[in-house]
Amino acid sequence: MVNARDLVVRGEDWYARELGPGTTYTGCTFYDTDWTEVVNEGAVFDECVFSGVRFNASRHTGAAFTNCSFRKCDFFDARFEQCKFLGSRFEQSTFGLLEVTGGDWSFTGLRGADLRKAGFDGVRLREADLTAARLQGASLVRCDLSGAALGGAVLKDADLRGSDLSSLDPLAAEVAGARIDLEQAVVVATALGFRLG
Repeated sequence: MVNARDLVVRGEDWYARELGPGTTYTGCTFYDTDWTEVVNEGAVFDECVFSGVRFNASRHTGAAFTNCSFRKCDFFDARFEQCKFLGSRFEQSTFGLLEVTGGDWSFTGLRGADLRKAGFDGVRLREADLTAARLQGASLVRCDLSGAALGGAVLKDADLRGSDLSSLDPLAAEVAGARIDLEQAVVVATALGFRLG
């Protein structure tokens, strides 16, 4: 068990480290730390700063990263299942092959993020900031995107089936080739001013 507060971790190698329930970091800062292949099952990080951290091929289940800041981090092939990222912010980070299943990412800041080919399945993204995010070919299925900021987002060829698109203005985002279901088509048509029936 770890209960750390205001700790500064710089340049450490956490390769394949295991983090579990009872591990809590509050107000801590991680600089240039290698989290490659870390296995995180239930650890909690609150108001922490991650700068230059490599999360490559790491696995996180039931973990929480609330009100955290991620700057210049690498999430290549990272997996997050039923995790919380409430109020966290991402800047200049890379997300190649990122996979997110379930969990709550509401109020996250992903403005301008390059999420091409990333996968989100059943994730709560309420009021997330996805302004100008690059989501070409991404999968956002069964996600709660209510209240999300999607202005300028590139959703070309994205799979959006089953997601709440009530806050999507199809004229303010690039949506060519995006895949939606019939129920969503009604929502989009209504947003465009069409009268159905």
